[in-house]
Amino acid sequence: MNALQDSLIELIRRTSAEIPDDVQRAILNSLEREKKGTIAESALKIIERNTALARQKSQPICQDTGSILFYVDCPVGLDQIAFVDAACLAVKKAAKLGYLRQNSVDSLSGINDGTNVGPGSPTLHFHQQRPDEMRVRLVLKGGGCENVGAQYSLLNEKLKANRDLDGCRKVILDAVLQAQGKGCGPGILGVCIGGDRATGYEFSKLQFLRLLDDRNPVPELDALEQDILKTANELGIGPMGFGGKTTLLGVKICAVNRLPASFFVSVSYMCWAYRRLGATLNGAGEIVKWLY
Repeated sequence: MNALQDSLIELIRRTSAEIPDDVQRAILNSLEREKKGTIAESALKIIERNTALARQKSQPICQDTGSILFYVDCPVGLDQIAFVDAACLAVKKAAKLGYLRQNSVDSLSGINDGTNVGPGSPTLHFHQQRPDEMRVRLVLKGGGCENVGAQYSLLNEKLKANRDLDGCRKVILDAVLQAQGKGCGPGILGVCIGGDRATGYEFSKLQFLRLLDDRNPVPELDALEQDILKTANELGIGPMGFGGKTTLLGVKICAVNRLPASFFVSVSYMCWAYRRLGATLNGAGEIVKWLY
């Protein structure tokens, strides 16, 4: 248990302080594309310096260390209760060490007990698998970007969006327009087509576990991802809404089954501080390989 707790603390530390390599590449590529001497270029330069300092000093990239979302691919027979206990202890310790801000508030009383542990925090998703290895991935999702998530129900008469991929395109781009200047862009979209209101958001956030430069294996969704990324970056919204060529760093879309009566499109928005990391653990709970 101590080895697992220590591994989860280190996972939290690194996730909070280090931008993944694929995100860093996307930011640097965007910086090269922006016009020199513009506010957009300045905003991206500040982001670049911020990420370098956070890594160097092992301090949080953003003062809002966000919702704590664990995704655990585990072997059959894992004691999930013991894992949750270890995760909660790791979160408490990480808060004391300054890797996480004391950031979780009781929704009825408004009281913050300083532990980051309570109903719904941290959130853990377990997925059983046959292999013996265990993979733990962590997403720290800030409140600013969470605020600009959106869910649409098709048909949408206002946007003239029908129950088809073109209708999905219209509502996803509308979410980008509604988020401009908010959510700490440039952003990344995780989108789920289908599902119910709860699972739509759940699957949309799972898209943040993908690499930014991967390609969707479903041709129709791959085309939609590339089209929305290109179109959004031609809107002129730019970093932080200051104008420019970089409104989004990536778009990731999945589709799940739905009921005939419902057609939801759920859009989760991730800020530029794309804190996502993971590790493979051995049976003792020790880190044997870093993911991403």
